[in-house]
Formats: sequence, structure tokens, C-alpha cells
Amino acid sequence: MQSNPDADAPAMERGRQRDGVEFSLRQLSHFVAVAEEGAINAAAERLFMSPSAVAASITELERILGTDLCIRRRAQGVLLTPSGRLVLTRARALLGEAAELRYFVEGGVEAIVGPLEIGCYLTLAPTLLPGLLHEYEALHPGVTVNFVESAQDSLTASLRDGEVDVAILYDLGGLDEFERITLFRSRGYAFFAEDHPFASRDTVKLADLAREPLVLFDRPPSVDYVMAAFGAHGLVPTFRHRTSSYETTRALVARGTTYGILVQRPHNKRSYEGLPVVEKEVDPPMPVVPVVLAWSREHRLSPRAAAFVDLALSQHGQASHPPAPQGGTYVDPSRAV
Repeated sequence: MQSNPDADAPAMERGRQRDGVEFSLRQLSHFVAVAEEGAINAAAERLFMSPSAVAASITELERILGTDLCIRRRAQGVLLTPSGRLVLTRARALLGEAAELRYFVEGGVEAIVGPLEIGCYLTLAPTLLPGLLHEYEALHPGVTVNFVESAQDSLTASLRDGEVDVAILYDLGGLDEFERITLFRSRGYAFFAEDHPFASRDTVKLADLAREPLVLFDRPPSVDYVMAAFGAHGLVPTFRHRTSSYETTRALVARGTTYGILVQRPHNKRSYEGLPVVEKEVDPPMPVVPVVLAWSREHRLSPRAAAFVDLALSQHGQASHPPAPQGGTYVDPSRAV
């Protein structure tokens, strides 16, 4: 029995559509903008397009892919469908690969060019970023380096979304979804005003600290680190103040009869007001904290990011001391517990 060519035509056309790639990178970029902005109007402003043109582009992409990518809610923005969330991840990857191709052509075989987005935890940035950026930019002048200092949860979200290429973080758990390398390990310490009774001790007992008024640096993961250290010994600290600033924590302690617990040890042993800050080790010792460079498993490292990873390892690899060694305690990884 002969087939009817006219009846087979739609099926043949569908086959050609599946075998070929009918959507464009431009359509993918429009979809990513809508997903990230949460609304077509906001995406249109970002893309310098009309809302109707953006909406039409998304509609055509949905037709080509044969699935709804988002639910458009009047006056409430858009909501991604399960298919839309999957496509968003792949779209970002494809757009990234396309950009890498352009950077490769611009830079040639050997040169590294293009943008690099770095994230760094707030308290680590002042001591780690300056040296890294200074050397990196000297080695790779064709790279445009941008960085963001932020809290841990914000940085991990930026890694997932591809907003930053790599991030320097404390690894206190919750980073299993990311690739990461350890730069160095450090240990928390207590600190006091110069005239505090504990400032003259060689070490301070954790049980004694629990009865003293604490100025808590109340940002994750610092707050989790402090609470876990006390909780592991059945202790609960006595809170006097909570701050969201590393330097405010140090300044309040330097002024009064309180104490603080931090991990990062600056070279400067004075508060912003110029008052002395005295650092002391804790008995039993505070837990070891790895400082890591992390990146998403979902996004391939660009040549620019890979070069930054290599530089960070050369400057702060586990065989090296972390910055700010004065009065600090470097923990050899082979002896870390």
C-alpha cells in the first residue's frame, strides 16, 4: 500500500524540526532575561525592546520547543514551568558557550580575554582579594575583572545562577553541590579590650566565655560557627549585642567589657577608633574552618576562571600561610582536626 505524500508531509516536517535547530541564541537570551527579571516588562527594559516583541520571542521559542516555558500572570509577572526551569539552566550554558567562542576568537590561541565575575565572603575580601586581583590583572590584562562582596547565602545563590564564576567562602557545610578547592584552614579565636580581665590570660576557657557578655557577629556562617562551638560542649553564650558588621563587632568589644569570636585575623590589631584588640586562643580549641574557592558544577569553568583558580592556589594553597599571620594561628592541613 502506497503512502499518501500529503499525509506524510506534517510528520516529515516535524522530523526536520527536531533534527535541526530552529531557535536562536537571541531567543534564548530573551527567555533568560524574562526568567531573571520575573516579568516581561522588566525584561523588555533590560533588553531595550518593546514588551510585545519580547513576548512574541518567548511565544515563538515555546512553539519551536513544543512546551510552555512560563505562565504569564497579568500584573503578577511570569512563573517558570518545570520545563522552563530546565531550559533556563541549559540556555544559560549555551549562551555562555557562545560568549566563550567569541572571546576565543578575539584573544586567539594563547591570550585570555573577556569578563570574570568573582564573589568573596565579606570578611575575607579585604585580606584575600587585593593581592589576588593585583597579580591576576597584571598576568591577564585582557580580562575585565568584577567582584562582589556579600554574605555566604547570597554568594551560593549567585554561583547557582551563574552570576559569579567563582567565590571564596568558608566551608562549614552546605557546599556539597559545588566544586571546591581548599585554599587554607584557620581556627576561631576570642578577642577582648586591652583592659579586659581575660586579656592577660594565655588562653581562655570556653566555659568561662559562656558566662561573659558576647558581641555576636550575626551573619552566616559566622553565627552558626559560634553556636556550634558552644553547643558541642553543652554551653550557651550570653549575648550582649548582635551586629551585621565585622568591624562594628571589633569596635564594640574594644570599647567595653564584652568579648567577640571571629575567624578572620586582620593585620591591624586595633578597632576603627584606634583602640587595641587583644586576641586569645580558646580552650578547648575552636573548630577548624576551611577557606575554599568554589564554583558551580552546572557551569564549566571558563579559561579566565581556571586561571584565577590556579593563581589562588599558588598564592594561598594549603602549603601556604593565610594572610594576616601576625597573632594568628595557621592550621597545617595535615594536622587539622
